[in-house]
Amino acid sequence: MIEHLPPEAATMTALRNNAPPADLDAQAEGADPSRGRWSQTDLLLAQTIDAVNRLTHYYALVNTSGGKRPDPPSPVPRPGVPRTRDHRPRMSDAAAQTLLQIINGTPGPPA
Repeated sequence: MIEHLPPEAATMTALRNNAPPADLDAQAEGADPSRGRWSQTDLLLAQTIDAVNRLTHYYALVNTSGGKRPDPPSPVPRPGVPRTRDHRPRMSDAAAQTLLQIINGTPGPPA
């Protein structure tokens, strides 16, 4: 039962605090954080970080004039989820201009 407690449980904290330094070093050597157990709070925090990173990216895109556009951020790695890049097709500049005209209510190019 103790092995399945969340990492932030008082019992798990007490076990970690009382573990000999050699045991902690041995566990840390081969540790892979992406395979660890995450609490609900950890998952919500990762989602928050991803949202802030996306908003920062959008802000940079809006305020970048010419030159190379910044790459989109990678999501925070989660346990049990393989790392993949988001391969959604990028919107062309012409499509972005048309969408902007529709949003602003300005007339588009003549048909």
